[in-house]
Amino acid sequence: MKKTLIIYSTTDGHTKKICNYISEKLEKNFRSKIISLDKSKNIDLTKYDLIIVGASIRYGKHKPELYSFIQRNQAHLNSIDSAFFSVNAVARKNSKSSTDTNPYMLKFLKNSNWEPKSLAVFAGKIDYSKYKVLDKVMIRFIMWLTDGPTNISNVHEFTDWNRVELFCKALINKE
Repeated sequence: MKKTLIIYSTTDGHTKKICNYISEKLEKNFRSKIISLDKSKNIDLTKYDLIIVGASIRYGKHKPELYSFIQRNQAHLNSIDSAFFSVNAVARKNSKSSTDTNPYMLKFLKNSNWEPKSLAVFAGKIDYSKYKVLDKVMIRFIMWLTDGPTNISNVHEFTDWNRVELFCKALINKE
């Protein structure tokens, strides 16, 4: 059975939730391990047949640690079966929900020099109750500017779990 490493970079936990879902969907075909990007520095990537990296966006950027990880491991990541997905609220809009149209995916690919074999973009979640006061105000303002949800008493999850499942099926079918 193939071994898969799923690495996540999350701000509020939703990307980790997506990674757990992916791991469950892959479990019949892959033995998966999920770790935080923060704990990936000393892991031996050569022990895995497939490496999946999922990263969230906050204020238009992936965390700098994501780029450091890729730079350190770029040769290996490009030499094996690898996948990357970005999680962001912009992907809630159909016109920005594909790997070819999502501005954060395009920026990531340009800046990382990594060539994952599989790519995906998933819409994230806005949970105002989890945000500090300044984040709550800023994110609400950004949502107002982009015609997103501004009701701070609701959780707004945009993730299309069918898309996540299709991503998993494509990874399994590559096997």
